[in-house]
Amino acid sequence: MLTRYNRIINDPEFIRAMSLINECEKDRVFCGHGIGHLTDTARIGYILILENNIPISKDIIYAAAFLHDIGRTSEYKDGTPHNIAGAQLAGDILSRCGYDADEISQITQAILSHRAMTKKSSADADILSDVLHKADKLSRLCCSCSAYELCNWPDNKKNNTIQY
Repeated sequence: MLTRYNRIINDPEFIRAMSLINECEKDRVFCGHGIGHLTDTARIGYILILENNIPISKDIIYAAAFLHDIGRTSEYKDGTPHNIAGAQLAGDILSRCGYDADEISQITQAILSHRAMTKKSSADADILSDVLHKADKLSRLCCSCSAYELCNWPDNKKNNTIQY
């Protein structure tokens, strides 16, 4: 039987959204938002949880990581911030994949706030969004990026070493 987070990556809406993101980013020179990035974010998030004894399950951090950029297509097509569009899409996917209402709320709140770390509604969402935010940023391998000089990230925020 598939884990719930594996159900996410097999969900037709997730697959469709990822296909659209890949199409929108086919000529992108900067970091992409494909399954590799999502998986890196999930794994780094899980390492952060284990290293810091944070009481968040693997199932929750993987779900949040797999879905945190799912709204990118809306951002590219109509300007809707990807965290807002993504939280809306994530709720339906999470429900189909067996997450309960409390888990869906925690994950969607973390998706909503993973960018600027705002609009948090609970302590659990605060912790999850903090881990998601850190893992998202740490997943970028700036030190080996061919677009390093073109990137708008400030040099002091670029990952010039691999931590995870």
